[in-house]
Amino acid sequence: MQLFPLPKSATTDVKLLIDKNITQKTPNYPVGGFPKRILDIVISSTALLVFAPLFVFIALLLKIADRGPVFFQQTRVGFRSSRFACLKFRTMVIDGNAVLAQHLREFPDAATEWAETRKLKRDPRVTELGLVLRQLSLDELPQLWNVLRGDMSIVGPRPIVFDEIKMYGPSAGHYLLARPGLTGAWQVSGRNDVSYERRVSLDRDYIENWSFWKDLKIIVKTIPVVIAAKGTY
Repeated sequence: MQLFPLPKSATTDVKLLIDKNITQKTPNYPVGGFPKRILDIVISSTALLVFAPLFVFIALLLKIADRGPVFFQQTRVGFRSSRFACLKFRTMVIDGNAVLAQHLREFPDAATEWAETRKLKRDPRVTELGLVLRQLSLDELPQLWNVLRGDMSIVGPRPIVFDEIKMYGPSAGHYLLARPGLTGAWQVSGRNDVSYERRVSLDRDYIENWSFWKDLKIIVKTIPVVIAAKGTY
């Protein structure tokens, strides 16, 4: 079976974990199949049209702030270990990787927090405008394009980078059965306030017990969560 090529940066243990979980028995279609894909196309195409003026406004703000790029893209893992460029409005300083590396060297507690959650409550890379975009979840709006393209789904596990696959452990195979989601069980259950272990558990339960109505319930629950900005940083 021909798999999608892994990036050179993917470690050996990640490659072995993917090979172990993707076999001839792995379905050729993501969880939810055709009905879920139709829902994705309808919602993403409609939302892109409705939010087009907001896209332009945010882009102008970002250019005025520091003249850097409007969008940030990072390679994430999709269905059956496919790779795709996950889009966001840029919320960080331009030299974010260097800033993060120095911060983790200087603050051991931050390094521990990063290792455990891949998040920082006080991330030195995030700009003032970026913090506002994150709190309102506006930074993720460009992922509607990922949904329309078929890289992602409206509802599903949060898209992860390749080295995060090992954090899923025995549940890695479940993640690889679905398209990553713009929203999902994690987002409506506390987001960043939830441990990574709990996040994996929520993703596994979502995959094992998927239904069309469950997707609709998560979409509805997402609205008040976004308004309350709970668990965002």
